[in-house]
Amino acid sequence: MHLQALQSVSWCWIIQSPPFLYAIYIIVYTLPQIIMPIFSGAVLDRFSRKKTIYTLDFISAGLYAVAGIMLFTGWFSFPVLAAYCFLIGSINSIYMVAYDSFYPLLITEGNYSKAYSISSVLETMSALMIPVSTFVYNEVGITPLLMVDAVSFLIAAILETQIRAEETYIEKQRENLKKQEERKKVSQLFFDIKEGFRYLWSEKGLLAVAIYFAFSSMAGGCSSVITLPYFKGNFENGEYIYMIVWGMALVGRAVGGGIHYRMKLPAKAKYGIAFMVYITISAIEGSYLYLPVKAMIPLTFLSGILGVTSYTIRISATQSYVPDEKKGRFNGAFNMLNTVGALLGEAVAGALTIVMSERYVLSMFMSLCVLAAIVFIGGNRRQIKKIYNT
Repeated sequence: MHLQALQSVSWCWIIQSPPFLYAIYIIVYTLPQIIMPIFSGAVLDRFSRKKTIYTLDFISAGLYAVAGIMLFTGWFSFPVLAAYCFLIGSINSIYMVAYDSFYPLLITEGNYSKAYSISSVLETMSALMIPVSTFVYNEVGITPLLMVDAVSFLIAAILETQIRAEETYIEKQRENLKKQEERKKVSQLFFDIKEGFRYLWSEKGLLAVAIYFAFSSMAGGCSSVITLPYFKGNFENGEYIYMIVWGMALVGRAVGGGIHYRMKLPAKAKYGIAFMVYITISAIEGSYLYLPVKAMIPLTFLSGILGVTSYTIRISATQSYVPDEKKGRFNGAFNMLNTVGALLGEAVAGALTIVMSERYVLSMFMSLCVLAAIVFIGGNRRQIKKIYNT
């Protein structure tokens, strides 16, 4: 009886434990991002991505407003919150595929690198709101933040309705449908998904890039699980040191975005630069935890600059290479592989830290990422050069 009582109390403590509940929140938010990109990618190649983007933002505005009102009245239910997380995760995964597939249509010929450097800088600036929102939350609570989110999504949605872009790929898909036998809608959806993977499989360069970035996401998942607990466990006020160290990475990304906006990389050198960057970033992130903080700061700053370089080369090259009518399916498959990689990295790294030092686990994952770069990026040089060197 005492053992049963102890087990009961232990279980109640686990259920009420904030880390356990937070883990449920993360899992519920992430799960739809594995499947949704594939289905949404197939659908978005047949419908307006612009309408999808602003519709999702209008829905998000409503969801955050309702959540803020519920919490303001004092009503709270964790199952409802979990359902909200699942819904928001689904919306986010569909939105990212729509954005990644629509944004290239707004870029004029020859300006892909500049456009994506601007995008990277804006994403970096948005990350600076994390410490601001933390301060506001500590001062006034969560409800005002949710209402600010609702207003922000509403403004974004209204502005997005004014975007002018021709989505000619829709007509191409309609013409293709006329040439094909009539299929039921569900059958057509699965056919489109199959066609998306078939396209990725037929493009050996794109496939190699997608597989490498799945390994990169796995290493990133490992890093996200390990770094903050490592700093908190090994330094006094470790969370602030963590913010300083990785804050410099954000500064590096902002500086890198500015560099890429002003400087155009030689087309013939892009593949070589990207290959070097992939290996260098993994080497930095696999070794910096062994160094003093003063040495970590410049390394993470450099990692930020190189991260923007990697992002700009990869996304500008792939989005200009993939036909407009296939962008949705490609981005859906790519995002799904990244999400699976990140989840696998988080799960395996978390388990390994029970029996190994955090630094060793991170070094092991980053070494695997270096190996993946050598095998998939280096081993498919000719095919990837055709994509990157444009």
